[in-house]
Amino acid sequence: MALMYLLVIVAFLFSLWAQFRVKGNFNKWAKVANMNGLTGYEAARRMLDANGLHDVPIEPVRGTLSDHYDPIHRVVRLSEAVYYESSIAAVSVACHEIGHAIQHKERYPMLALRHRMFPVVNFASGVAPFMLLAGFLFSSMNLVGLGIIFFSAAVAFQLVTLPVEFNASSRARQIMVEQGFIRNEEERGVAKVLNAAALTYVAAALVSLLELLRLIMMFLGNRD
Repeated sequence: MALMYLLVIVAFLFSLWAQFRVKGNFNKWAKVANMNGLTGYEAARRMLDANGLHDVPIEPVRGTLSDHYDPIHRVVRLSEAVYYESSIAAVSVACHEIGHAIQHKERYPMLALRHRMFPVVNFASGVAPFMLLAGFLFSSMNLVGLGIIFFSAAVAFQLVTLPVEFNASSRARQIMVEQGFIRNEEERGVAKVLNAAALTYVAAALVSLLELLRLIMMFLGNRD
C-alpha cells in the first residue's frame, strides 16, 4: 500500500510538471510569429472551410488556454491569446481544436464514444466522492464499492479522451503542413506545443488510474 501511495504522489508531481510544461511551451512559442502571418482565427477559419465546415463559427473567449470545441452547439471557442495572435503557438492550438470539429463531422468513433459517456460520467464523478467519503466514515464497504464503480466511469472517460486528443493533434499537424499554414522549419514548434498539451491528458489519466487502483486495494483489504 505504501508503494501505491508513492506512485500516486509521483503521478501527481508528473501532472504538475506537465501543466508547467504546456504553459512554458505555449509562452515560448507565443513569442515566435509564424512565417505566413496567420492569426489563430485565420488558420482555424481556413481549416474549417477547407473541410466543408463553413457553418461552424469561431468565437473568442477569455481565459488562458481556455480553447475548446463545443460539439453540442458546434462552435469553436479560442482564447484571446490564440484568436488574435499570429504566433506558432496560436495557430497550433487553434488547428488542434479544428481537429475536434473534423472528428465530429467524420464521426470519429472515440469522440462519439466520449460524447455518449459524458452524461453518465458527469453524474458519476459528482457522486463518487460523497459515496467514498460516506463509505469510509461509516465503514460501509457497499458504499465504498459503489463509489469505486462511479469513479471508474470517470477514469474510463479520461482514458477514452487520450486517443481523441492525440488524433486531433495528428490531424492538425498534417493539415497545417499540407495546406501551407506552416513551413517545414516551423513543425518543431508546432510539435512542442501540441505534445506538451497532450502530456497533461496523459498525466491526468495516470493520476486517476493509480487513485482507482489504490481505492480498489483499500476496498479489498477492508473486506478481508
